[in-house]
Amino acid sequence: MTLYTDIPTRGELDALWSVTTPAAVTLYVPTDPASSGEAERIAFKNLAREALEQLAAADDAKQDVAAIEEALGDLGEEDADDGGFWRHQARTLAVFATPGWVRTFRLPSHLGALAVGADRLYVKPLMRAVTFPQTAFLLALAQGGVRLLETVPDAAPAVVRVPDLPTDVASAVGKSSIADRAPVRRLQGSEGQKVRMRQYARLVDAALREVLPGHGVPLVLAATEPLDAIFRSVCRYPDLVPESVPGSPEDVSDVDLVASARAVLDRHHAAQLAELTALFEQRTGQNRTSTDVATVARLATQGAVGTLFLDIDAVVPGTVDDDGAVTFAAELGPGAIGVVDEIARRAWLSGARLVAVRREDVPGGGDLAAILRY
Repeated sequence: MTLYTDIPTRGELDALWSVTTPAAVTLYVPTDPASSGEAERIAFKNLAREALEQLAAADDAKQDVAAIEEALGDLGEEDADDGGFWRHQARTLAVFATPGWVRTFRLPSHLGALAVGADRLYVKPLMRAVTFPQTAFLLALAQGGVRLLETVPDAAPAVVRVPDLPTDVASAVGKSSIADRAPVRRLQGSEGQKVRMRQYARLVDAALREVLPGHGVPLVLAATEPLDAIFRSVCRYPDLVPESVPGSPEDVSDVDLVASARAVLDRHHAAQLAELTALFEQRTGQNRTSTDVATVARLATQGAVGTLFLDIDAVVPGTVDDDGAVTFAAELGPGAIGVVDEIARRAWLSGARLVAVRREDVPGGGDLAAILRY
């Protein structure tokens, strides 16, 4: 089983958060990577109909609604005969539609079915996939061989083809063996071997730059010393995870390597969250935090929020005025986005870091918590 995933970039998220239009549709469709896609297409059509009904009251946007309806109809019929689009899915399909364009993202995270028709897009659930990405790469690096694997939870590892990836240390430096004691720029023995391993590591790093994203997806390394430290010293990929999978990867199956990498990744995410929580506690002592929704709304509007923790499932009915004042409501009306989601939008567009987690991981255990810039 293969998961086909598309994780949004910062630029793509900026575009989604920035949308203001008389009519916009957001859909989150649960998907099964093992499915033929037919059940997902039916669910998509039902959710699209629900979102369009929410927009029905917007009489001044009938033309916009018609354009969105046509675009969603086309997507629902895309590759209907052979299942090309709908057969190649992950665990959630996020669909964002405006009168001018439609964007889709296939997510490795399980998100509940949801349909929203409003004047903005409902982006907050998408942030879970961005906060702690579940998609990762694993570099199995040894003197005798190297391979790159892509991994997502509960799916078999996929080997990633990397053009110009060297096969081993010796061939990378044009030698039959790196164990010989011939001088390499006057270096011999173990010192010469390290020079060749560094050349090898540089070639691997250069090849990886052609297939890895610019940032955002973790890269876990499986290697032994000294090659582990050597590769880390030359690697230019910004999301190389500090902890490595221990032991030589040469005689370990891809499945076992990925299982070890997932454990490393879980510890990495837990450490990142613990570090942010510790920072929140430190800033609390400096009077630079808040867990009050109305206060954070005002501060986010002013651009004062540096990091915003969000309960990914929080729904707070109401609206936020242009100056940041909150008007709470008894319930969330059809097509309404809600207070927390509007706060998240304003914080993100001001450059804040958004940390979308479960309620128990939000400092204070509430709907949100903010670390302030000043």
